[in-house]
Amino acid sequence: MSVPQTPDSVSGSVTIDFDDGGFDTDCRSNISDFSNQDITLMYASHERIPKKDFRHEVQAKKDVASFLGMAQLMLDMVETSLQDILDTMLERILKDETKCTMKSAKSALFTHDSVRHFTKTIQGTSETEYGGIDYDQSWICAFASVTEIKKRHVAIARLQYPRNLGETSQEVQFIILVIAPRKEKTMRNALETARTFSSLFMYPDVRQELLDCQDEEEFMATLKRTEEELRGGDKNDKRRIQKEAIKSAAAFERPGDQKFRPGAGVWNDLKRRAPHYISDFTDGLKGRRSLHKLLSATVFLYFACVLPSIAFGTLNERNTHGDLDVKKVFVSQTLGGLMFALFGGQPLVILQTTAPLALYTKIIYEFSHSLEVDFLPMFGLVGLFSSGFLIIYSVFGLSRVMKYTTRSTEEIFALFIVVAYVVDSIRSLTADFYQHFDTGTCHYVNLTALNSSSLAENSSATLDSGTTLHSGVLTDNCQPERPLLHMILLLGTLWVGITLYNCTKSPYLTEGKRELLADYALPIAVVFNGFMGSYAFRAVQLERFQVQERAMFQMVALSSLHPTAIVVALGLGFCLSLLFFMDQNISAAIVNNPAHKLKKGSAYHLDLLVVAAINTVLSLFGLPWVHGALPHSPLHVRALADVEVRVDQGHLYPIIVRVRETRVAAILSHVLIGLSLLLLPSPLNYIPQAVLNGLFLFMAVSSLTGNQLFERLMLLVTEQSAYPPNHYIRRVPLGKIHLWSLCQVLQLGLLCGLGFAPLIYLEMVFPLVILSLMPIRHLLMPRILDPKYIEALDAAHTDFQ
Repeated sequence: MSVPQTPDSVSGSVTIDFDDGGFDTDCRSNISDFSNQDITLMYASHERIPKKDFRHEVQAKKDVASFLGMAQLMLDMVETSLQDILDTMLERILKDETKCTMKSAKSALFTHDSVRHFTKTIQGTSETEYGGIDYDQSWICAFASVTEIKKRHVAIARLQYPRNLGETSQEVQFIILVIAPRKEKTMRNALETARTFSSLFMYPDVRQELLDCQDEEEFMATLKRTEEELRGGDKNDKRRIQKEAIKSAAAFERPGDQKFRPGAGVWNDLKRRAPHYISDFTDGLKGRRSLHKLLSATVFLYFACVLPSIAFGTLNERNTHGDLDVKKVFVSQTLGGLMFALFGGQPLVILQTTAPLALYTKIIYEFSHSLEVDFLPMFGLVGLFSSGFLIIYSVFGLSRVMKYTTRSTEEIFALFIVVAYVVDSIRSLTADFYQHFDTGTCHYVNLTALNSSSLAENSSATLDSGTTLHSGVLTDNCQPERPLLHMILLLGTLWVGITLYNCTKSPYLTEGKRELLADYALPIAVVFNGFMGSYAFRAVQLERFQVQERAMFQMVALSSLHPTAIVVALGLGFCLSLLFFMDQNISAAIVNNPAHKLKKGSAYHLDLLVVAAINTVLSLFGLPWVHGALPHSPLHVRALADVEVRVDQGHLYPIIVRVRETRVAAILSHVLIGLSLLLLPSPLNYIPQAVLNGLFLFMAVSSLTGNQLFERLMLLVTEQSAYPPNHYIRRVPLGKIHLWSLCQVLQLGLLCGLGFAPLIYLEMVFPLVILSLMPIRHLLMPRILDPKYIEALDAAHTDFQ
């Protein structure tokens, strides 16, 4: 709290926590000693008070009913200053209080200084995932006792735009004002009345509903319904269930799961998710902003899946000499995405063919070539064996092994995907430079042009026709403008996409327009830079993909494989199944992060079974495989979420309030992908390869948000006074933080070394290295770092049941 520069100023604040436990008072005094300035003192008292129990406290129900009758409600206030906001609210409250003046009411509400702090407030706080305290800055309740008034008054203001009202209140949209007579009964005094209404506003989902209300009648109805739910215990029960779910995230399994029963995990997933199947469709349509979010998420997923499909299809075509191409990847993406969106347990997970799968496809091609068998039958059999292992993993509940996965493993793997995207983009750019910019042909042509110019100046001679033709042929490989345009489009796609994606943090435009631009950042970036590359710079020939006309649904000839090939396929299928197992479960675990506030539960075993079934079908027809993808899956969650931005010591923190857990966005986007088969090759091949590479960089950079490994690495180049107020910075010595980060970087380097190894057979052990991250975390790291520091840096937060 800031210290006002006037003498004898006293300010007290009361903060409400979600816990029902007793009181904890911390009084402190701050003394500032500056030369040539007056010395002042600010006294602050913080008390944790229990929320109202609407089931047992009769007065709480009466307070709400009384307020609904008085209807002191102001929606979408446009006033910008706290002074104007309070003037408007007090005018409504005091219109029938003839003896109370505006001045006396303000004197009770504010401290007597130029800073004008509220004297007494209630504000929501919650314990973060790692033990820190997070102030809920979207609302504040100010209260005071005034001698001159006759009865209690309550006013609620919903601001049109968030306002900065000072420390811990920098994004306020709701202001609750309570004034009561000074001689009021204890159960009806200002504090108890303020506690009643604070207990209504403490739930983020309630505040989101109140933000969506169109008029006062709907606003009042929402408050009444919330009070009835609290009186009936619904909200309290939901809160208790959510706390139990977070606690179980640390243990990863419940007592009933200790007994081994084949198929029990899949059956429990079905029982957990089946009651929500209808709501998985309707939740995407409920609410004032749901249609907008659904449309933006659909468009985002379309571009986020189509463009990598083109890129990986092109890569597969090169690696398999045309056996797998862009069209097959489109068919695979459409079938796999639709089947999982309809039948998967956690529909927010997005399936896609990925860079590790493309690398593994190249391994299979090398093996089929050395064994002298056709690639597609070998590819299909490896996929069938892998799917068989995945079915075994699912039925026997092996996903519970992932209970040993902590944030550290997820961060390392997520950052490996980021590195993979960056490496693919840089490789394509550098190859373009080597082929068309820094070549012997370019040097020869430049020398020829220089000699020709000299001859023309000295003897007015011209080149003969043979020399001209020869130079023209050589210049086909000397196009320096091509890699330069490639670099411009790559960086342009990244810059436009990230700028628009982060525009919600900008002060420009209105909140609705900033959110609209952020939701459509990816398609805008792709369309704009695609237009620049294909039209504005059409004179420059850029690389485009080609599509072969062939039958899509022709079953592979498995009977053509000899016994040796079958045995090799079995080994390759087992290694591939480990890759599927880890990638799928890690992607689902990141989606089910408690920070996303999902309510319908996880389905790890069921998801694994559905992925096995999908890849069985794809393998039979020689189509590329799919599994849960990063960063598409968590970005899908973000696209369907309502987000609050909170400010702490100058740092902005986006907090997810609600996620629309719906299947509709994934279904619609994959239907569009299926229809895009009609756009192959033209006009989709007008999107240059440079824009696809820029998309990879956009996906990489945008997925760094919330990755604590990346945030800790940034501490190395950040001034200590500018460190964010994270929990681990407060609880762990800085040297230990850097030691932990170094250990993670070494594990990441091991993954990258094997994942990008030039020896194709060395990449076969890549899935085993991913699996080894768990024993490294639990067996080796406690020997390097104190377990209490590990607990602060790397608490588990997923729930594998």
